[in-house]
Amino acid sequence: MISLLTTWGKCLTGVVAGVALAAPVAAQQVGAPRDTSFTVASAFAKARKNNPAISIARPAVPASIQSRPNQTYCALGPRELKLDVFYPKAKRRKGYPAVLLVHGGGWRSGDRSQHVPMAQQLAAKGYVTATAEYRLSTEALYPAAVTDLKAAIRWLRANAATYGIDTARIAVWGFSAGGQLAALLGTTNGDPQFEGSACSTGHSSSVQAIVDVDGTLAFIHPESGEGDDSKGISAATHWFGAPKTQKPELWHQAGALNHVTAHTPPILFLNSSVDRMHAGRDAMTRQLDAFRIYHEAHTFESAPHPFPLFNPWFEPTLKYTAAFLDRVFSAGR
Repeated sequence: MISLLTTWGKCLTGVVAGVALAAPVAAQQVGAPRDTSFTVASAFAKARKNNPAISIARPAVPASIQSRPNQTYCALGPRELKLDVFYPKAKRRKGYPAVLLVHGGGWRSGDRSQHVPMAQQLAAKGYVTATAEYRLSTEALYPAAVTDLKAAIRWLRANAATYGIDTARIAVWGFSAGGQLAALLGTTNGDPQFEGSACSTGHSSSVQAIVDVDGTLAFIHPESGEGDDSKGISAATHWFGAPKTQKPELWHQAGALNHVTAHTPPILFLNSSVDRMHAGRDAMTRQLDAFRIYHEAHTFESAPHPFPLFNPWFEPTLKYTAAFLDRVFSAGR
């Protein structure tokens, strides 16, 4: 059995929640070539075929914010994981809530720059925002991305004084694979099996709100399309290192639907017209209702999967996000 972190030493163990990790589908290594199949440009070219009036969202950078790009939030041997921070110029005595934004790309492609416009606009609305990279499946298998992003949240708390962050009000926002990760991060608050053991370990990785933008809540579910390897190895199979028929326990473990408790934070679901992208959402809302946890769900009819990257959906995505976070974090604002 090959440990996920043969290269990364103590950052992760080869067992998560009692589940032995699978051998990788392909060799994982430092400096592995990036998969560039998912970019804003490629997604736009595809989406425009059925939506000729759309445009890439490129709003002006608000004059009220400042930024610090390329901050190292965790060093794993020679590998430095980076994030970009955006925050209001105006100081606030109680600090601002923070939002970690997580990009999509099938856990294998994409990059943090794709949500810089959203991060900038949210910062102008009174949030400290950060767009973080995480190790993709070409570099490290599940659960490396999860532990990376939990380290990013801890980093935000560790650097709260620098950026004016209210450490009691931190949210995670994610699109597609990033939405799946955001939901998993929030539903595993305080679960030591997902923490990892590297970077800012003296701080909490818990979040107080989740925004899941078209990210699956369950991998093995009647509504899910993840793991279809009939025409080639799927993105999820690459990420888990084994098909769901061989390691179903891993696939179940990564579904936020399987971690909902009375302590799950409020969650906003924003969805496209592609039903399989929100597999498990309805089952999860029933669980949230049973625990009386606040949630919202908004669907953009006829919108393609990468809708938050494009006009006319960028602005309503921003408005729904800000309104939800304002409501959840209203105390002390």
